[in-house]
Amino acid sequence: MTTKQSRIGSGFGMRSTATDVLDGVDLTGRVALVTGGYSGIGLETTRALAAAGARVVVPARRPARAEQALSGIPGSETAALDLADLDSVRGFADSFPYDRVDLVITSAGIMACPHTEVGPGWEAQFAVNHLGHFALVNHLWPRLDDGARVVAVSSGAHHASGIRWQDPWFAEGYDRWLAYGQSKTANVLFAAHLDRLGREHGVRSFSLHPGAILTPLQRHLTTQERVDQGWINEQGDVIDPTFKSPEQGAATQVWAATSPRLAGLGGLYCENCDIAELPESADPTQGEGGVAAHARDPEQAERLWAWSAELTGVNAFARA
Repeated sequence: MTTKQSRIGSGFGMRSTATDVLDGVDLTGRVALVTGGYSGIGLETTRALAAAGARVVVPARRPARAEQALSGIPGSETAALDLADLDSVRGFADSFPYDRVDLVITSAGIMACPHTEVGPGWEAQFAVNHLGHFALVNHLWPRLDDGARVVAVSSGAHHASGIRWQDPWFAEGYDRWLAYGQSKTANVLFAAHLDRLGREHGVRSFSLHPGAILTPLQRHLTTQERVDQGWINEQGDVIDPTFKSPEQGAATQVWAATSPRLAGLGGLYCENCDIAELPESADPTQGEGGVAAHARDPEQAERLWAWSAELTGVNAFARA
């Protein structure tokens, strides 16, 4: 069963929190993996899933820092993982402490950072936000049970850029916002193609825009840049009415990972705890932008999957 890219009337909205969408949901016995699950909306995601009974594994580049952040959350645990290092990704997957994983939420990411290269000269935002997660999910594929969901946390910033096939590494000049937009488009395309490949195995995938939230994700922006964007005033107070709290920002990814309303569905982009509209029907007063055409092109999704498999050397669906 599939559905078109339009709202289904979830009963939740822009101001719903992760706790709201999990009201009455029992995740006892379920194993969740939340990258970035010790900071910002990822931390609120971990908190809500654990409170609903899930065992939540939170990989971290700095495990000691993650352990401190998670110390008050029973049911959570951490392990070392650097998404910019494919050997680290493989090692984490090989030593994953459970024989299955029911929910994967790829919440870790970097945004608008200075030009940085990782691995064999890969632009860091694309490498961390997309390739690291691509490799992680493919390595963990044997542990994804029938009924599992993979949720790729994208952004409305995906509208800024499709995949720059002619210059994906910005050799001709770096633009940190276009680089971020490209990586977020990659998240949407990845989820769409993973759903196409995984649905016959009972594994479904979604992508989403969590909304605008002030979190450590903006650490590469100065206060003045945030003021100039209209997000905050000179005193640091949020003035954009579409901004959410971290608890509200975590809601859509938690909803996409657990909602029974999404049973039988997949490959869709979500906003405000519902399936997103196309741009022409989105409501910007609610922080909506819909999903761009370049991010819902199945040929682009298939091409990106093949290229990502070539770059990372892992493809769980490769024919023997």
